[in-house]
Amino acid sequence: MSFIVYDLAFLVAFLVFASVFLYLKRENLKKEGGLLLYKTSWGIKLIESVGDKHKKLLHFISYFSLGTGYILMVLIMFLIIQTVYIYLTTPIIQIFKAPPIMPLIPYFPQLFGLQSFFPPFYFIYFILAIAVVLTVHEFSHGIFAKSFGIRIKSTGFAFLKWFPALFGAFVEQDDKQMVKKSKFAQMSVLSAGVFANLITSLVFLIILAIFFSYAFVPSGILFNTYSYSIVDAQTISSINGIPINNISSQNILNLINDEGINKIVTDDGQSYIAEKKSLVNQEGYFVLYNDAPAINSELIGAITSINNEKIDSIEKLGSVIGSYQPGEEVVIKTISNDGEKVYNIILGEHPEKEGQAWLGIGFVDQDQSTFTRKIVSKFTYKDAHTYYQPRFDGASIFIHDLLWWIFLINLLVALMNMMPVGFLDGGQFFYLTVLGITKSEKIARQTFSAITYFILFLFLVLMIKWVFGIF
Repeated sequence: MSFIVYDLAFLVAFLVFASVFLYLKRENLKKEGGLLLYKTSWGIKLIESVGDKHKKLLHFISYFSLGTGYILMVLIMFLIIQTVYIYLTTPIIQIFKAPPIMPLIPYFPQLFGLQSFFPPFYFIYFILAIAVVLTVHEFSHGIFAKSFGIRIKSTGFAFLKWFPALFGAFVEQDDKQMVKKSKFAQMSVLSAGVFANLITSLVFLIILAIFFSYAFVPSGILFNTYSYSIVDAQTISSINGIPINNISSQNILNLINDEGINKIVTDDGQSYIAEKKSLVNQEGYFVLYNDAPAINSELIGAITSINNEKIDSIEKLGSVIGSYQPGEEVVIKTISNDGEKVYNIILGEHPEKEGQAWLGIGFVDQDQSTFTRKIVSKFTYKDAHTYYQPRFDGASIFIHDLLWWIFLINLLVALMNMMPVGFLDGGQFFYLTVLGITKSEKIARQTFSAITYFILFLFLVLMIKWVFGIF
């Protein structure tokens, strides 16, 4: 039985439990918008003990917490603006059919067709990841608040009124005492949660990398394109056997069949392959696949062996292919979502290296043209283009994906919570910053209002662009 069946059963059981719990505690619930707040005193003694015992250390850490808050605020604003720019200036909407603003809910990769970008997000992952995120975030708020002499009134949980399986947590400090404290104290408390989430994210990334190195084994090579060349349209001599001579690139496009493979030959006798749906035309030049063994054999998946010789690195792949001669036949095994496949392929001759055997696959590194992708690329714990197999089958994958989600959600919460919007920590953090600079509450309120509306406007632009791109 698929794991998702058990996970859905767990979701239903949790929903029933949460509903019964809220019904039994209905007298102690407070309604706030679409949320049901359940206040308790759980953890207050621990918060007060740590906050009182480590005041000097926490005040020292506050300087790092404040610095982190500013860095995260600048970074999230940069990422939002960059995302809007990309959406408005590139045809990315044709690739990402999912909305640009999505709730972090169980199964969202499956619901929005993002399985190729994210691992499964089961409900049990959601529960465990949120438990870690909320615990470190809210307890950090409370501990720092107590260290500055701010009373902790309650802790508790916030449930979505109509679907209590989605929940949050809170630590409620005495707001009257909070506003009487110095700006440094208030901002330290506000940034404490995201600082803790960021540290937790880095810790889980290290754990994830260590676990991955132990629980997964390099077992193949992933190629992500076939060999291709940039061809001048004026050099094309025939298309699908039909001779042509010095016609425009647009007329060449008209001669290419909408469906199936097109054979294109140039003046120098070189042969290429093209599909109209993937054909790229750049100012009179075409990006065409080379007429190579891999594309002609429709080779797909991770290459795991050649003539029973294990392939676990790009260097090994090149070495094995180089040991054969053009025209020799090899047996290549691959693995993909459809299982293992076996191909009998006759190697070609490299178009630029006479006498060298050639398969005709390519490795295109992820585009790192944007700041975001450059940052993400620094945190990878996998070798590029390597296919890994788990040592312990489902257990390795389950634990890996759980650790990955805990890492990612902590990072996202740290970033998103420092957005300078009213209901987030970043909103009050931004307001206090402007107030400290200008010494004017009026200017601080007006600036805070302006940045909030600016961010909401950017989100609106994203959604409008997405809607028009889809429909």
